[in-house]
Amino acid sequence: MNDEYVLMKGNEAIAHAAIRCGCDGYFGYPITPQSEVLETLSLLKPWETTGMVVLQAESEVAAINMLYGGGGSGKRVMTSSSSPGVALMQEGFSYMAACEIPALIVNVQRGGPGLGTIQPGQCDYYQATVGGGNGDYNVIVLAPNSVQEMADFVDEAFKLAFKYRMPTMILSDGVIGQMMERVKLPEQKPRRTEEEIYQECPWATNGINLKKRKPNFHSSLESDPLLMDKRNEDLQAKYAKVKECETRAEAINCEDADYLLVGFGSMSRIAEEAMHILRNEGYKVGLFRPITLWPFPEKELCKAAKNAKSILVCEMNAGQMISDVKLAVNCQVPCEHFGRMGGIVPDPVEIVEAMKQKTIKD
Repeated sequence: MNDEYVLMKGNEAIAHAAIRCGCDGYFGYPITPQSEVLETLSLLKPWETTGMVVLQAESEVAAINMLYGGGGSGKRVMTSSSSPGVALMQEGFSYMAACEIPALIVNVQRGGPGLGTIQPGQCDYYQATVGGGNGDYNVIVLAPNSVQEMADFVDEAFKLAFKYRMPTMILSDGVIGQMMERVKLPEQKPRRTEEEIYQECPWATNGINLKKRKPNFHSSLESDPLLMDKRNEDLQAKYAKVKECETRAEAINCEDADYLLVGFGSMSRIAEEAMHILRNEGYKVGLFRPITLWPFPEKELCKAAKNAKSILVCEMNAGQMISDVKLAVNCQVPCEHFGRMGGIVPDPVEIVEAMKQKTIKD
């Protein structure tokens, strides 16, 4: 067992975990604040030890289409980028969702819109959870709030991607990507053999043992509307199953909470410190952290907020997750928003003051 802790950045943890989790290929393009993922992989040279391909593509559009091909052949492939770069990948997301191709996308968010700033942000929530490309589709979205979770979620994301045959995203931000913490890396496991891929992925276009089955073919284009309707119905049925089985969340001090803070990613850690400050002042405040942003943990939030008088949703954006929070509690609990934009990371005291001004009425 690997019992040793090492000190590293969140972006570095992603790279190390990718190699250790049997990733077959990484295709990406440098952009702040996630460039260390590609840089670390280049330094580690996994092509010499595990045979993993590491390629700097000519653009983000090229990188996502390389995932389309690699994932379509049953390989564990991934990319990483930051907000403007991920925006360029949205057409590829939609194509991959239509063809049910698994892959891992890491978004280390920065402030926007446009090129915005190189500082942290959380303004890609809608893009990630609603589906940034065309059509009716979703991707599974995991939101880490520590360097340890950056490492842990790589293998988890690959498992979910292949279990449900759909793109899966780790939605991080510049705080988690750049901060340094101790982390226990996963055990090294081998990449799958071609025979294992053939057995596990009968849909893959790997050209193996074609005498035993017809050739596979992936295309998002369907000229027959009835067939396209059926394909969409099948996708929606799959998404319903994901919603039923794969929601994850963390609830802290919610059992007796009169007031609830809700935050994801790095903002949840800032909100947790605000919660402790308010608790020390005598206010019964709890924290709810969605870990899966899609599917959103609606049932878990309803349970956590059952006795809450009000909710303050904390984000580094203008207010995006608050829509899901309101829907989850069926608009039965008053919800207010606290947010900072432009790459500004708030202090816990700012959340404490916002909580007192907006939600604490007694």
